[in-house]
Amino acid sequence: MLLVLSEEQKAHLGFLPRAGGAGKLNIDVDTVQHGVEGLSYLLTESSKLMISEIDFQESIQVLGFSDELNQLLLQLYLDNRKEIRSILSELAPKLPSYHSLEWRLDVQLASRSLRQQIKPAVTLKLHLNQNEDQTAQVLQTDPSTLLHLIQQLEQALGEMKTNHCRRIVRNMK
Repeated sequence: MLLVLSEEQKAHLGFLPRAGGAGKLNIDVDTVQHGVEGLSYLLTESSKLMISEIDFQESIQVLGFSDELNQLLLQLYLDNRKEIRSILSELAPKLPSYHSLEWRLDVQLASRSLRQQIKPAVTLKLHLNQNEDQTAQVLQTDPSTLLHLIQQLEQALGEMKTNHCRRIVRNMK
């Protein structure tokens, strides 16, 4: 899998060949900042997608750098990709997880003004775990909306079984 860089990102990385040497850079601060941002994007996206050594080389080949700079970038990527992935996993948000669900069906058969009224409502109490804390969310809906929600969730689960979604999930890990 190749990493696709936008024209702006290529331009940001364009200062790298000029930045070599031990002397003063004599380069504008914004140029250096954009270069660092471009380099960090290149390394984080490559690490996130677990791009192979060959794919990384082919991805940076389009930048038009010298072979020496390409090898330097490759070595930088290979030396730091595991550390970058561990940092990215620590920065990922901790989402709540399902613990249990309680539900109740309420039906209003009549009121003072309407004697022949049938008004059903489904009340759900969703218990979630987040960072060893347990929280509860109370939701109320009518049965037709609940059926629609169930259909949408079943459709989403069905899509997760497709090869395309499996490939995306595998690359996200």
